[in-house]
Amino acid sequence: MSFIAAALQMRSTRSVERNIADLLALAEEAVARGALYLQSPEMSNLVERSRTALFEALRPESEDAMLKAVRAFAKDKGVTFHLGSIAVREGEKIANRALLVGPDGEIKARYDKLHLFDVDLPNGESWRESATYTAGQAGVVAPCVEGKLGLAICYDLRFPYLFRAYAAAGADLLSAPACFTKQTGEAHWVVLQRARAIENGAFMISAAQGGKHEDGRETFGHSIIVDPWGCVLAEAGDEPCVITAEIDLAKVADARGRIPTLQHTRDIRVEASGG
Repeated sequence: MSFIAAALQMRSTRSVERNIADLLALAEEAVARGALYLQSPEMSNLVERSRTALFEALRPESEDAMLKAVRAFAKDKGVTFHLGSIAVREGEKIANRALLVGPDGEIKARYDKLHLFDVDLPNGESWRESATYTAGQAGVVAPCVEGKLGLAICYDLRFPYLFRAYAAAGADLLSAPACFTKQTGEAHWVVLQRARAIENGAFMISAAQGGKHEDGRETFGHSIIVDPWGCVLAEAGDEPCVITAEIDLAKVADARGRIPTLQHTRDIRVEASGG
């Protein structure tokens, strides 16, 4: 009941072709280390701040070059490849979509980011994902290697009810591949990853973008793998790299047996006090 998982940390550019080459090079390294599950970050195929340039570069899912390359790679190597997300054209907007590709090269699951990052940060950064992206409508749990994987993306990490719903649905693996800003990542990334693992007694595997990108943004990196007790098994810096860890699914039952929060969860009615 164990396997090697790999998180592939990228610094995606404005060139889809270059990003494909970079991703496959990292994937080759991961497979050489024995990984059966590979995960890439959010926006693996393109990091581009300009809305015009983004729309010009992107294609519908059926025409996406990175997805085609990943499907061929997964089939050739016999591995499960989780594209943490790619941006794909969906009419007048873009979907921020995770895709889980099986060892046969077929797409096993799709998930569109539920929570869109519309924020103004203290350092002056302002983001309005809802102006460009369309939000997903449902969470997704899918079979993955020997377990069940709950799919999430970046800002979703801040909404614990999503991960609790996944755990209640049988997920023993959770994920939040990201393109986290450096500012918010330094403050919150690791503690949120550990919290989601601890709260649900599940492994947390999250690949990330890291470093200064061509479009000017700076991302935090620190791809991470956390066990169900909250122990960090592997963590990157901010450079492109591969991190790996052994995923022993017996640890999920052990953690949930020690602290049975899933059994103790209650529906809470909140009453307003007039006092």
